[in-house]
Amino acid sequence: MRLRRKKIYLLSLCLILGLNTLPLSAQQPDADSRMSEPLSPRNANYTMDVKLDVEKRLINGTEVLNWRNTTSHPTDELQFHLYYNAWRNTTSSYLNSIRYRTSFNYSDYDENDWAYCDVQSMKVLPGHGFPETDLTAALEFIQPDDGNEDDRTVLRARLPGPVGPGETISLEIQWETKVPRPFSRTGVRGDYYFLAQWFPKIGVFEPDGAWNCHQFIQTEFYADFGVYDVKMTVPTGWILGATGREIERNDNGDGSTTHRYYQEDVHDFTWVTTPHFTVHTQRFEDPDLPPVEMRLLLMPDHAGKRDRYFAATASALKRYGSWWGAYPYGHVTVVDPAYRSRSGGMEYPTFFTGGTRWLSPPEMRSPESVTIHEAGHQFWYGIMANNEFEYAWLDEGFNTYSTTRTLEADYPPPVLTRRYFDGFIPVVFSSVKLAQRTQGADQYLGFYSTLKRDPMSTISWKFGANSYGLNSYGKPGMMLRTLENYLGWETFQKIMSTYFERWKFKHPRPEDFFEIVDEVSGQDMGWFFEQTYNSSSVFDYAVGRVVSKQVKEPHGYIELDDELIFQEEKSVKDSTDEEKQYQSSVFVRRWGEAIFPVEVKITFDDDEEILEHWEGKARWTRFDYLKPAKVVRVEVDPEHKLALDVNYSNNSWVSKSRAEDASLRWVTKWMIWLQSVVEFFAFFS
Repeated sequence: MRLRRKKIYLLSLCLILGLNTLPLSAQQPDADSRMSEPLSPRNANYTMDVKLDVEKRLINGTEVLNWRNTTSHPTDELQFHLYYNAWRNTTSSYLNSIRYRTSFNYSDYDENDWAYCDVQSMKVLPGHGFPETDLTAALEFIQPDDGNEDDRTVLRARLPGPVGPGETISLEIQWETKVPRPFSRTGVRGDYYFLAQWFPKIGVFEPDGAWNCHQFIQTEFYADFGVYDVKMTVPTGWILGATGREIERNDNGDGSTTHRYYQEDVHDFTWVTTPHFTVHTQRFEDPDLPPVEMRLLLMPDHAGKRDRYFAATASALKRYGSWWGAYPYGHVTVVDPAYRSRSGGMEYPTFFTGGTRWLSPPEMRSPESVTIHEAGHQFWYGIMANNEFEYAWLDEGFNTYSTTRTLEADYPPPVLTRRYFDGFIPVVFSSVKLAQRTQGADQYLGFYSTLKRDPMSTISWKFGANSYGLNSYGKPGMMLRTLENYLGWETFQKIMSTYFERWKFKHPRPEDFFEIVDEVSGQDMGWFFEQTYNSSSVFDYAVGRVVSKQVKEPHGYIELDDELIFQEEKSVKDSTDEEKQYQSSVFVRRWGEAIFPVEVKITFDDDEEILEHWEGKARWTRFDYLKPAKVVRVEVDPEHKLALDVNYSNNSWVSKSRAEDASLRWVTKWMIWLQSVVEFFAFFS
């Protein structure tokens, strides 16, 4: 009876994945980790067996890839990423790109610091209508992006026949990877190995019948979903963490241990190992969300940050889960990276790295900020899996906005912090409040804004210098914040959760989000995205001239009782308070090219407030008032709904009398702050 159940289980696995003719090495886990109902297409499935040689810094591995063509087009070739070849030598496209050309000093790089990913053999396994075929001799490197013949980060394999729509092909690949000195959040430092983008990885065959397999030029990735079943052999006693759950561990009796990790419905696999981690676990629970087992791999010198790591991870799981959609995997691994390993602040499915320092008071939000951000990537990067190489903002921008909102919900407002003595001594200036990162674009140089360099719609890897980060993180974060302010939280939250639910596990594109915005809001928001996404125009609204003058009695010839008389000029000082009237004019300007409706709040010296609404299309507008009170304050966009305004300092005007009162309060506050700074340096002198 037991044998029969096992046969039925194995057959069901084969039917689900279409792997009914796999060799023993590609069989799926035993019944303790039965496959769940698929959440994704699962069309790129890997079974791997790898060994890490820590003396030679080598990974030797075998992978069986089972790939299914989910398009309506046949393909007679497969394309693979060999990311580690980006650090093979200085002629790679990565090291010659404008972003990284000046980032590295190679003078002290020896032979052991470089890397490669060498495919030693590739063959088609028999089955699915294909005979066993050795493809090794026909493998070739291609350069689809820049034509650099020295770049070896994309490998093409010609097939013995086409893989038709809905058909599956199985390949066995043997390869060797040389682990480098840390590059782009992967590599080895001492006995700490962080291994990302480390194996031959198939590209994405798009619905239009073209391969999307870019050269490695930037550290954002794109891949299909699948099931990963990976055995990793490392020295006995070393702690290992990876994508998925550990389902098996075997001591090999030769000083090595094999760890087996398994994960369904993910599009990448990353792992870390070192003998120095301490392992901690905690369970995230919320009455409205599924539980998540949190596993923290902590460096010993950061033991005091344990609870802060867990709290920040739980904050992201709760806020993202309740606002956008629940985290579906049931477990997540948090890695506290080794000192100077350059692996901090990076995301992978069910697995991410944080980062902190030994001395880091809570006000510095380290590890909180990076932990929330990287945990948040589990949603926009891990579950949505958009094409980050081309549309990085769909992950980074969404996550920047979501991170800020989570920090606002669960943490005190940020304050000024600084580090002194080569970053060793942290100092907190608690009286100096700061704005959240996506609250305003005024940090981007006003009229000379860097926002003008490229529109967001530029393909991500083609952004100019210093434009990638701005258009992938900051600007889309502010764009989403502005959209929330304009539509209201209730509508915007529904937009985001609808987008998440409809497009999770499906590789969404920008137009998919734009369509949902229009659908849920019931408005055509094309005017907004045309300016914020397709244009590099900037928003800048400002207070122009403000005039409030007391109205005088007429001076000159006037009609009085049907008689024309001459009236002398009267001094305004002669008027009683009841008789005083003020003619006020308020001018508001649009200095930027982009257009957005704004509110204008006008305050009078009797504390009356008037809120005007301006469509913001003209270059200027004027508001006139005849009242027994003077205008003392004008605020354009008083609630700062337009987070994209590049110069918020010109959005307000205060009368001289009110400004003098405010200045006195400001000077008093900053004198107290200055006194604290002087006392601090006096202490160390």
